[in-house]
Amino acid sequence: MAGDVRKEICEEQPNFDYQIQLKKKQWLVDFNGAPDIDHLNTRVQGELSDWMNWIKTEIGFDGWRFDFAKGYSPDITKLYMGNTRPEFAVGEIWNPLSFGSDGKPNYDQDGHRRELTEWVKAVGGSATAFDFTTKGILQAALVEGELWRLKDSNGGPPGMIGLMQENVVTFVDNHDTGSTQKRLPFPSDKVMQGYVYILTHPGIPSIIYDHFFDWGLKEEISKLAMIRIKNGIRASSTVRILASDPDLYVAAIDDKIIAKIGPRYEAGHLVPTNFRIATCGNDYVVWEKQ
Repeated sequence: MAGDVRKEICEEQPNFDYQIQLKKKQWLVDFNGAPDIDHLNTRVQGELSDWMNWIKTEIGFDGWRFDFAKGYSPDITKLYMGNTRPEFAVGEIWNPLSFGSDGKPNYDQDGHRRELTEWVKAVGGSATAFDFTTKGILQAALVEGELWRLKDSNGGPPGMIGLMQENVVTFVDNHDTGSTQKRLPFPSDKVMQGYVYILTHPGIPSIIYDHFFDWGLKEEISKLAMIRIKNGIRASSTVRILASDPDLYVAAIDDKIIAKIGPRYEAGHLVPTNFRIATCGNDYVVWEKQ
């Protein structure tokens, strides 16, 4: 941005509170790493939109990741979406799960996932959001041996994919939670069970570079991805949960594949005779219809 940019920031101090200006307190959380850019300034809007369109048309980017999206109003995200019209966009709304007095996540995380769906709606429905609810619940369920957490009170998936499937990006870890930062890393011995869940279930699954290339999991993850593609599992696929016990979770997806995670292996009675094992590994099995 050319010229004196001091008018385009709300305050030169990184920890300036931007809530008063936008009057959208529910979406604004302070970030101490940099000054607050004034996204209500038309010059900022115009030049940022021009730059985004330039990297889309000239460099070849076709989508956006809106980092720390709770730090500014979804109306601002909606504006940039409209000005640039990307093929794909995802927002990061990372809030902690609610916890009980026992130090574990509460069973009901409906408020957590609804905040994600409300952001998507406020942006206009054209963007997706990272499903931090599913990440948190799935991780807790596997760590604590409490796979009953993977079915909500209505009998469906407890994360964002249980409310709004097509606008959801599921993940096991990302550059913040895992990788080098390790702010909320998925346990290494449970990672493949995490991928079994997200690669067989609705939503748009994402795979972190580290797991695929550095951890030696390329073959196992690739098998799961091919099973998903072969059977036409999509973001909008339907889930029918067959078992959600402490040590066993089994779900049928589109009645084309059945996924099982957990240490208990007595799940054969839940699998129809016309299904065959497509892949299996430590504490997981995926069957597909013949």
